[in-house]
Amino acid sequence: MKKIICVIIVLTLAGCAAKNTISGAETIELVNQLQDKSHCQFLGEVVGSQGNFFNGDFTSNKDLVIGARNELRNEAFKLGGNIVHVQDMKNTNADGSLGTTNTTVVGKVYFCQTI
Repeated sequence: MKKIICVIIVLTLAGCAAKNTISGAETIELVNQLQDKSHCQFLGEVVGSQGNFFNGDFTSNKDLVIGARNELRNEAFKLGGNIVHVQDMKNTNADGSLGTTNTTVVGKVYFCQTI
């Protein structure tokens, strides 16, 4: 029984760290405004999220935001993009929580040629 409790604690704490980017996704640029779309191809929309009702209270707000943004980069990388125009970001909290338990970021993915 002690082993099961230890495993649950370790898994819970592991869920508290920010999600990492996959190899190559760290180069994806997140922007609030896309200046010139004339050299860009729209590839799709993506969502990045970190946290839930179970481990959100144990994850710092910083890690919630970084993890959500990293997942956004990962999804954009999978589509072949190099820029994400961030459309929206929401912080939510579960009933009875101590604060923010989830951060979700939504964006549009583009592949833009450098000029």
